[in-house]
Amino acid sequence: MISTISKSSEAIALEDHYGAHNYHPLPVVLAKGEGVFLWDVEGKRYYDFLSAYSAVNQGHCHPKIINALIEQAQTLTLTSRAFYNDKLGPAEKYICETFGYDKVLMMNSGAEANETALKLVRKWGYKVKGIAPNQAVILVVEKNFHGRTLAIVSASTDPDSTNDFGPFMPGYQIIPYNDVEALETALKNPNVCGFLVEPIQGEAGVFIPEEGYLAKAQALCTKHHVLLMMDEVQTGIGRTGKMLASDHEGVHPDVLILGKAISGGVLPVSAVLARNEVMLTIKPGEHGSTFGGNPLACAVAVAALEVIKNENLIANAARLGDIFRERMLALKAKTDLITIVRGKGLLNAVVIKPTKDGKTAWDVCVALKENGLLAKPTHGDIIRFAPPLVITEAQIHECCDIIEKTILEF
Repeated sequence: MISTISKSSEAIALEDHYGAHNYHPLPVVLAKGEGVFLWDVEGKRYYDFLSAYSAVNQGHCHPKIINALIEQAQTLTLTSRAFYNDKLGPAEKYICETFGYDKVLMMNSGAEANETALKLVRKWGYKVKGIAPNQAVILVVEKNFHGRTLAIVSASTDPDSTNDFGPFMPGYQIIPYNDVEALETALKNPNVCGFLVEPIQGEAGVFIPEEGYLAKAQALCTKHHVLLMMDEVQTGIGRTGKMLASDHEGVHPDVLILGKAISGGVLPVSAVLARNEVMLTIKPGEHGSTFGGNPLACAVAVAALEVIKNENLIANAARLGDIFRERMLALKAKTDLITIVRGKGLLNAVVIKPTKDGKTAWDVCVALKENGLLAKPTHGDIIRFAPPLVITEAQIHECCDIIEKTILEF
């Protein structure tokens, strides 16, 4: 039995001593979550403005999702795919109809979903497009983030992802993000089978491409008989004010990759969706996962998607995102500390200029924590602000007040 922690310092010391040092957390130890709020072990309440990297779009411990979890957990949790189960088929139907695809392949983490998509598109390249064996190329973009497996970091330009992890997998070509000409040039290679891209680069710091980039990318991929692969693990499920960020340009990718909020942050669930021609290239024994498509995950995923639809969280994200950016732009006019404000829906970022005494975005986040709001910096000078989509207008304004107070105190 895990012992109860009553002091933050004790929990931090235990993690430092027994855990791998592959994360650098903000110094707060969380013990409870509900809606937009988190509480630490001492009982202090915080607004959550990270949402577990957009995994808890529906808010912490949403009762509908938790009830689905409990009910299914008391009945059947895992069969493996060696057998059929009574939850997978209905969940697959619901997910395919929600997003408009013929087939879905369910996995666990977002990284696994991206790995699945990479294998699927290579298989299509050989079986359908007719690329010579072991010559398939997948296009990716600079500053991408699709996970941290060896196959995925082989396509990364982030030194933290690549340093001392080689040798790397071949078969990728890296091109600039938001560059239609570079894409068109790269697509002339007949061995290209897929183009993997995030509609908004979240981990890189909420970089949004120019209007029309995604639609032009889709048209070029279609022209060159290449599959457009859209990684919506962080940007999907209502986060940007549409069900999918690609919906803002009316783009329907050939391969859609989902994760995080598809389970409301309750347990790992991910999915890859495609049309029959693509999905059915993978045959029995060629790919799988013991836990992928388990009954518990299926029940939770359906409940999580129903919450997004039934509680109008997509419209809420669009409306409150506009309010948040207006407040941040007004704050930017008051201080030199903020140099850029950008975002879509409730996926937003501000770029922080280091102060003369060496204070950085990390110090701002520590100060925000002290003032009751949790956010996390990325790439040194960028703070992402991504609250659960259940947040209210009054709460958004209260949080903007906290951010303004904190920033102006610097």
